[in-house]
Amino acid sequence: MKRFLKALVLLPLALIVVLLSVANRGAVRVSLDPFSPDQPMASLEMPLFVALFLCVMLGVVIGGVVVWAAQGKHRKVVRQQRRELERMRVGRVEHRPQSQAIATIPPI
Repeated sequence: MKRFLKALVLLPLALIVVLLSVANRGAVRVSLDPFSPDQPMASLEMPLFVALFLCVMLGVVIGGVVVWAAQGKHRKVVRQQRRELERMRVGRVEHRPQSQAIATIPPI
């Protein structure tokens, strides 16, 4: 079922990507110099679909970094709770033999 759902989503997405790539394969100039559009200092010529996919990948990476940074406080709370749980487990193990030792002392 999971494999079917994955194929149901990924196959149309792959078809859209291929159609977009074939339809936009013309070369465009990407310039980083806004002051001289005729003779830019830094420019790069590439197919339009490559520029689009680079922008999408850059957006995914920036979004991932922002989400990772925003979840930092939650990861810190989980680490603290994990340490507290481990401390409680160690305390419980250390405490168990003493309670069993007290229980085995015969009454006078």
